[in-house]
Amino acid sequence: MTVADAIRTAAEHLSTTSDTARLDAELLMANVLGVSRSLMLLTRMRDEAEPHLAVFENLVSRRAVCEPVAHLLGVQEFFGLEFAVTPDTLIPRGDSETMVQAALDAAPADARVLDMGTGSGALLLAVLHHCPSATGIGIDSSAAALDIAAANCKRLGLAGRAQFLRASWLEEGWADRLGAFDLVLCNPPYVETDAVLDPDVRDYEPAAALFAGPDGLDDYRAIVPQLGKLLAPGGLAIFEIGATQEEAVTGLARDSGFAVTMRRDLAGRPRALLLR
Repeated sequence: MTVADAIRTAAEHLSTTSDTARLDAELLMANVLGVSRSLMLLTRMRDEAEPHLAVFENLVSRRAVCEPVAHLLGVQEFFGLEFAVTPDTLIPRGDSETMVQAALDAAPADARVLDMGTGSGALLLAVLHHCPSATGIGIDSSAAALDIAAANCKRLGLAGRAQFLRASWLEEGWADRLGAFDLVLCNPPYVETDAVLDPDVRDYEPAAALFAGPDGLDDYRAIVPQLGKLLAPGGLAIFEIGATQEEAVTGLARDSGFAVTMRRDLAGRPRALLLR
């Protein structure tokens, strides 16, 4: 059996549970071979698969029960950078790149940045990578997530410019020592408690980072009224929202005195709210 044969067989097996079965199989095989997918497709498809088959088939079996590809690989690309991910963090998604681009369009070169609910650190570290004079703090209530974020920070060469602190915006006094920021980024939990999710999200990503009450708005209600003490004069806060939440979160923000503009993601859906 060649590498091409193994990929074809795996893709057929995965097609009942994954909409990206062929891509999944290619990514898993490239990982097993220790090469990039593009190099594998160009140079390795006729290689014998047998030396790698047991490891590959194990990964395919795990993917067949909806374990995310990012967890199987241990990494996820986001805004052109590679981030380590584990089940302790949300997997960074392309939709959230809308927030990073909005931040880069607006942030001063030497911005001080706060990332609330930092998870893998993807939002903060992507901004710092593209703003060489910026510095920042990432907070999260999960110590395990903070360990992942700090490791990503180090591997991206940003360790001198970012701190990661354990804090929860649901606890009194959580922001007392943080100071003020030119830019606040927040991708909070915003999924309704009874929402139907794909099994690779529902069964494998941290519930505490997903669910936010019956209408998905609990964390916005907690955070927005506290923004005044976090933003420096002229500062900007950027929130990710669900595709149907623009009106509700805009209302919460305006009730707290903010002017609001919206950015759409590449699919044309409302994705980021900018609060000033």
